[in-house]
Amino acid sequence: MALSQTASELEKADPSLARYNRQMLWEPIGIDGQRKLRDSRVLMVGCGALGTVLANTLARAGIGHLTIVDRDFIELNNLQRQVLFDEQDIADQLPKAEAAKRKIAAINSAVHVEAVVADVNHTNIEQLAAGKHLLLDGTDNFETRFLINDTSIKTGIPWIYGACISAMGLGMVIRPGITPCLRCIFETSPPPGMNPTCDTAGVLGPTVNVVASWQAMEAIKLLSGNIAALSPFMFSFDMWDNRYQQLRVAKARELADCPACKHGELEYLSGKFGGSTTTLCGRNAVQISQPSGSRIDFEHVAKNLSAVGKPSFNKFMLKCPIVQGQGDNQKEYEITLFSDGRAIIKGTNDAATAKAIYAKYVGS
Repeated sequence: MALSQTASELEKADPSLARYNRQMLWEPIGIDGQRKLRDSRVLMVGCGALGTVLANTLARAGIGHLTIVDRDFIELNNLQRQVLFDEQDIADQLPKAEAAKRKIAAINSAVHVEAVVADVNHTNIEQLAAGKHLLLDGTDNFETRFLINDTSIKTGIPWIYGACISAMGLGMVIRPGITPCLRCIFETSPPPGMNPTCDTAGVLGPTVNVVASWQAMEAIKLLSGNIAALSPFMFSFDMWDNRYQQLRVAKARELADCPACKHGELEYLSGKFGGSTTTLCGRNAVQISQPSGSRIDFEHVAKNLSAVGKPSFNKFMLKCPIVQGQGDNQKEYEITLFSDGRAIIKGTNDAATAKAIYAKYVGS
């Protein structure tokens, strides 16, 4: 495409892409790049803060097929940062994936969106990833990110990591066999309770937007064929303290003795390191077990949970009541956490709900 090509000339060249003419005027994309975006198939795991910004941005950019998987429902406190949702979605009691699908249909009907209301785990992620060109991280926990990482290594599908908490964010493009994988950087996940979550430490909306917009830009580069423009760094920032860094991680793959990409030990995809759940008959409760070796610092967890409840603990276990929602949608739960990371979530018989509560308030 010539640099001098105008928006009207672009529209005439391919009328089906007219809505993207301002994007196609950017020479590295052009008509060819836009057609590649239209033909792209993307799996987005998680549709909360990062996921809604990603879905919104990529739908407007013209990604052809987007599969959105999320296990959660919408709550009032989500609206501060989860940009695809509104109060009516809460009144309608919509799952996040379905609400996102409806919003995207109103934004860009040319994008095919598949909404999957499910917990992504080692039993279903390969099927969800089949035929996709890119995996996107819209999650909030290391267990799922390591699962995506294993899937990427096994299938060869690249993925884009993103994380945010309070005013801090991280992002990294991971291309199996070319760049370090996530376990080259973080070999193991932090013990439960040691990794703060948005529900215990808070998160600012602008933080989410910066991380997800960075992820979306890298996704557009990759899917439009602009591989050379991809960032080779881990992007890191603290917006509150005005610190922005590009961390040189390229040699991590060479230097690290990575169990995943070097030794092919896909422990999360095999289910070895995934937490398991058991419904406790007659108790309206679900038990969540963590991999052996997890140890809990009750004092640290209690400090985090004090923002959302009144935790109490002794040397054996910690308890904390949690209230979610308001009015008719209000639900009460109780977390009982043991020193090995095992927990009993009282107030539900649904494993996915229990896992979501654990991830929100304890972390993983």
